[in-house]
Amino acid sequence: MASIRPASRWTLLLSLVVLISCIVVPGLTVKHENFKTCSQSGFCTRNRALADDASAKGASWTSPYEVDPTTVKFDNGQLVANLIKTTNNGEKVQLPVTVSFLDSGAARIVVNEERRLNGEIEIRHGSKANKKRYDETEKWVISGGLDVSKSAAINPETETGFTKVLYGPNHQFQAIIRHAPFEVEFQRDGQTHIQLNHQGLLNVEHWRPKAEEGTGEDEGTWWEESFGGNTDSKPRGPESVGLDITFPGYKHVFGIPEHADSLSLRETRGGEGNHNEPYRLYNADVFEYELDSPMTLYGSIPFMQAHRKNSSVGVFWLNAAETWVDIVKKSASSNPLSLSANSKINTQTHWFSESGQLDLFVFLGPTPQDLSKTYGQLTGFTQLPQHFAIAYHQCRWNYVTDEDVKDVDSKFDKYQIPYDTIWLDLEYTDDRKYFTWDPLTFPNPKGMQEKLDESERKLAVLIDPHIKNKDGFYVSEELRSKNLAVLDKDGDMYDGWCWPGSSNWVDCFNPAALPWWKSLHTYDRFQGSMHNLFLWNDMSEPSVFNGPETTMPKDNLHYGNWEHRDVHNINGLTLLHASYEALLERKKGEIRRPFILTRSYYAGAQRFAATWTGDNQATWEHLGISIPMVLTNGIAGYPFIGADVGGFFHNPDKELLSRWYQAGIWYPFFRAHAHIDTRRREPYLISEPHRTIIAQAIRLRYQLLPAWYTAFHESSKTGLPVVRPQYYAFPDDEQGFTIDDQLYLGDTGLLAKPVVTKDTFSTEIYLADDEKYYDYFDFTIYQGAGKRHTVPAPEDKVPLLARAGHIVPRRDRPRRSSALMRWDPYTLLITLNKNGEADGSLYFDDGETFDYEKGAYIHRRFQFRGGVLTSEDLGVKGPKTAEYLKTLADVTVERVIIVDPPKEWKNKKTVTVIEDGAKTGSTVALDYFEQQDGKADYAVVKKPNVGIGKSWRIEF
Repeated sequence: MASIRPASRWTLLLSLVVLISCIVVPGLTVKHENFKTCSQSGFCTRNRALADDASAKGASWTSPYEVDPTTVKFDNGQLVANLIKTTNNGEKVQLPVTVSFLDSGAARIVVNEERRLNGEIEIRHGSKANKKRYDETEKWVISGGLDVSKSAAINPETETGFTKVLYGPNHQFQAIIRHAPFEVEFQRDGQTHIQLNHQGLLNVEHWRPKAEEGTGEDEGTWWEESFGGNTDSKPRGPESVGLDITFPGYKHVFGIPEHADSLSLRETRGGEGNHNEPYRLYNADVFEYELDSPMTLYGSIPFMQAHRKNSSVGVFWLNAAETWVDIVKKSASSNPLSLSANSKINTQTHWFSESGQLDLFVFLGPTPQDLSKTYGQLTGFTQLPQHFAIAYHQCRWNYVTDEDVKDVDSKFDKYQIPYDTIWLDLEYTDDRKYFTWDPLTFPNPKGMQEKLDESERKLAVLIDPHIKNKDGFYVSEELRSKNLAVLDKDGDMYDGWCWPGSSNWVDCFNPAALPWWKSLHTYDRFQGSMHNLFLWNDMSEPSVFNGPETTMPKDNLHYGNWEHRDVHNINGLTLLHASYEALLERKKGEIRRPFILTRSYYAGAQRFAATWTGDNQATWEHLGISIPMVLTNGIAGYPFIGADVGGFFHNPDKELLSRWYQAGIWYPFFRAHAHIDTRRREPYLISEPHRTIIAQAIRLRYQLLPAWYTAFHESSKTGLPVVRPQYYAFPDDEQGFTIDDQLYLGDTGLLAKPVVTKDTFSTEIYLADDEKYYDYFDFTIYQGAGKRHTVPAPEDKVPLLARAGHIVPRRDRPRRSSALMRWDPYTLLITLNKNGEADGSLYFDDGETFDYEKGAYIHRRFQFRGGVLTSEDLGVKGPKTAEYLKTLADVTVERVIIVDPPKEWKNKKTVTVIEDGAKTGSTVALDYFEQQDGKADYAVVKKPNVGIGKSWRIEF
């Protein structure tokens, strides 16, 4: 949803507020003056100035932090000590530090401040703010993986002035902690991969009373700070934390979404092709965001990977406050100006957050897959979504009546275009009161949902965290009476402006908010809602139209008297947790997997919801940037993401819209969406040939849903991205590290390269290895390692290659919705590698409940070896396995396609099919098709009719 929308029933007062607040209207780009640059952020300026000072002084710079060696203690995989900061006036500030070595192989460093920890500080302005540094981010973000390693041990070769700890598998990892000045070096197999405070930029802004006279330092933003007409009272004074993290020998770093930028992150200290600003992580409602920018967007995941040939390492900065990250790449060769491919590059990063404790996780890989798994063990793997959620979603702001919804639903059927979910934006509500329906435009919401349910389709509706402040509105009155709202700095209920006008915000940090929020979603309270209704939680950054940077004042107060500055980036996460619980059981006896879409997110949100890239524009450039944005989120542990197909703002022409659908089918979350001022652009409204082009793209997504669902299942178990960048697939191929315009679907070997430029009818696809790749549609062969291959891409074609050596499950019968494909047979597409072999897998379950946790699922491994195709059971039996298998007795494999089969098969007419270990098999026809002009031959086994849930073999 956009940050401003014209509305039919807004009051004059609200219109004036919007005007005064300089909220833009559609057609304009982002208002930079509404959002801070580093120079307008006090703590960012101070930490950058520290880095500049250290750089200017060079070797003469010494970090003022050192470990008191008399306090060092190591026990059961955990090291504790006192870190001492010596200030300019000689004061010794006590900073307790804990370094934990975890079973997962990760290490965790936490630095706090003794005086704040003990509450021995004074709060200014009579504020009720909590005196401690915020230390509860873990409560919301971390879901596991904190078990401390009992095998971690002090290295007996430790030298004086150092503490060395061996940990990880077979003690392959080592942390070398230097006492004075404080520095930590992380090694794997004796080689240094990560350095902390190597540049001496550690900075913990300790508490001090406000002096009547200045200290000689620049205190201009220590005690209060103004921006956009709002003054932040800063009752605890300056309290930022900062640290430099160096990746020696690594040229490329990835991650830290959300930014509209390239996959490989750029430098941020200027220079050609670089940014001048740090990457900012501060969830914000950014209107029509710009591209190729480090500017903050709607979500924040402070997880970064560094990658070089055959090595990946990473860090996770666990802090919910506003955060900035600087990146500088320096040559480690004798020539300081050399950045050639042959010189060693050190990537130096500098992280700083406004408040909270310093809490850092370090991961030593060594592969991207290892990072995904270890990080996922901490923050949680992506939820296994309901099956409908990975199909096509149709949305716009707004479908105007319940009859309009039913008409759209019927038109999709008329034109034989599948879809699964239709969405309602803000206008379905009565006077913008959530949990209500407009009595004039949506008088029969149940009838609307019943119509959708005939095709097992779903409805998703918008419910935001701002509650209309209005007497007589039961949700508003309960929010007030139960004291569940966010408070202002004086302890009164905070009132701001959003879609309903005067609004209050539910404080989901408050444990009492959870049962109340759950109660609002029950059928008897959210009247008119049914079992096929799901949620869209938007604007939860939170977006506040008249607030600083279009969000809440930082000195607002949440439960526990924590300031909003402490928790800003996890605000949306707390709402997701409550909404997820609300959808688990809306009616007694019906436990289903929730489906929620969120715009605001943080690490851990992947456990609860899908997300999207926000309010993009209908331009080729926004289409192009969507791919690296999706890939970046995937490697940051949040794979269930997409972009508004067609662009939210403005009207795409037919070519752009068609190409966007062809790209959108490769987003894990596949939804079309549009602004209220745009023309209607449902696929069936588009004239030919583009209507057919779009429909074909959507049908391809549905055909491959078995492969998509299998990839989601793997992600839910391993943390791996659903769609993967080139360097994930080929981590030793340096030419592929910066490629971010093509992607692989899970482990299927399917390689897609969407067309993202106008009037383009061929594309260049990079192939890293010397295996054969086949055009998915006509089996044209492409082969040649380390180079780009020209692939035809006429308007009606999605550039898609299938790598040799893979078996791809799919369903070829078109249906109106994914649920109606439930009992359809499967096709297996087999591309044989140079050894005549192939592998693949298939996972599916009921796509709705949690019965898979009790064994109600199918998980098969397909292998082609020595001329035999086999199906092997990978499942673990549970109490519901037998019952579920019985329901699938009639679901079969109806066709097997083998690409590039042995030439001697030309004379074969049959194959032998043996199911469930039968002594004798049946004979099934084999058809062989020869092709010319660079296209591979292929063979087809028709109707082997083997049970998809059974073990079997087909002998060729």
